[in-house]
Amino acid sequence: MPELPEAERATRLLQKYLKDGLITAVDTIEDNIVYSDISHEEFAKELTNRTVLNAHRYGKVFWLELDAPTEESRHPVFHLGMTGMIQLQGQEPVWYRVRPKDASAWPPRFMKFIIHVTPPSGPAVHVAFTDARRLGRIRLRSNPCAQPPIIDLGFDPLLSMPSLPTFSSLMLKRNMPIKALLLDQSFSAGVGNWVADEVLFHARIHPETRANELRPEEVKRVWEKVRWVCEVAVGVDSDGSRFPSDWLFRFRWGKGKKSTGKLLLPDGREGTIRWITVGGRTSAYVEEVKEPDVEEEKNAEEELVLQRKVAKVCPMPFQNLDPY
Repeated sequence: MPELPEAERATRLLQKYLKDGLITAVDTIEDNIVYSDISHEEFAKELTNRTVLNAHRYGKVFWLELDAPTEESRHPVFHLGMTGMIQLQGQEPVWYRVRPKDASAWPPRFMKFIIHVTPPSGPAVHVAFTDARRLGRIRLRSNPCAQPPIIDLGFDPLLSMPSLPTFSSLMLKRNMPIKALLLDQSFSAGVGNWVADEVLFHARIHPETRANELRPEEVKRVWEKVRWVCEVAVGVDSDGSRFPSDWLFRFRWGKGKKSTGKLLLPDGREGTIRWITVGGRTSAYVEEVKEPDVEEEKNAEEELVLQRKVAKVCPMPFQNLDPY
C-alpha cells in the first residue's frame, strides 16, 4: 500500500506542475466506491474554472488547495488506497513498488479522473488519478485540515512529530503489539506496513512486543526511527531502488519466493527474514532481532506472584538477616 513517502511524492508532483494553473476541464469516470459521498459529475463541476494555489499532504492523505470563490467552495482530497496512482501525461505514473505494464498508455487504464490545467506559462498539463483495486478515495472538503479524514489522524512523522516525552506517554498507554499501534492511523498518520516493519527492524524490536512494555531506551529508538525512515524515503523521492542497501524494504517482498539477495546485519551476519501476522497484516521481521521471550516472561510473572504471597506472610525483609 502506498504510504507517507509515496503520498509525499504525489504531492510534490502536483505542486511542481499544477501550482498557479487554471483547471479548464475535468474528465471523470463513474465510480460510486472511489468517489466518497460525492458523484463524479459533482467532482468535475466543483473543480472546473478554479485555480490551483498549492498541494498539501498529511499522513497518507493529500489534497489540492484551490481558490475559493465562495465560502461553500470545496477542495479535492485524495487517498491512494492500495493501488492508486497519480500520473501526468507523458510521464511515468507515481507507482508503488511494481511499474504498471501499460504505464505509457493515455488515457491510463483504471482512470477515475483527468484534470486539464493551463499553467501561467508553457503547455497545458493533464494529470490523472488511477486505481485498479478501487480502494482509493476521492473527496471534496471545504476545510480539509478540520474535517475527516484528516481531523481523525494522529501525528505526522514529518509534519507534527511529538516530543519524546509526549510520544512515550502516548505509546505506553496502549496495551497492544507495537506493530499494530504503528499501523493505527489515529496514532501515527502515514505509517503503513512497510514503514512500520522498517522502523522496528532498525529499532531492534520484535513486532509482537507490547507497546506498554517497552523500556525507555526502546521507546526512544522507535521515536527516532519513525521520523528517520520517513525522512530517508522522502529524500530519495520514494524510489525503492535508492533506499539504503541494508534496509529490510529491499528484501521483505520475497515471501514464498527465491531470495534475490542477502540482508546483512551491522555485525556482518546474514539476516533471516520471517513473516507473521500482527494487527491483521503480514509483518516481516529479522529472526536475529530478539523475539519476545514468552517463557522468560512467564517465569518472571510467576516469581512476582510468589514474592507477593511471601510478602503477605512475612512482611519484613528477612532475607538479609544473619540466621546465626
